Amino acid sequence: MDWLMDMLHVESIVELWWVLFGLLAQLMFTGRFLVQWIASERKGESVVPISFWYFSVAGGAMLLTYALYRRDPVFVLGQSLGVFIYGRNLWLIYAKRRREA
Repeated sequence: MDWLMDMLHVESIVELWWVLFGLLAQLMFTGRFLVQWIASERKGESVVPISFWYFSVAGGAMLLTYALYRRDPVFVLGQSLGVFIYGRNLWLIYAKRRREA
């Protein structure tokens, strides 16, 4: 565990867990692009599957949590707006489905 803490330049176990959480958040956020890319390749055109928005909300919320822990106002501002937009897109998708049902 010490080698990992040294590599990530952290001095406590708590800090290590936050860094690992931040890395997981970034992987979740990046996963949305992989999902979108795969869906587009399968369809042969650019599409945005609903899973893209779920990955966006989850990754954005996790990154926002990490940014709040880090007390980084630039990071907090960027992620908070994004999480709102991703959530709003999901809301619009489900509102449309309800109307069409």
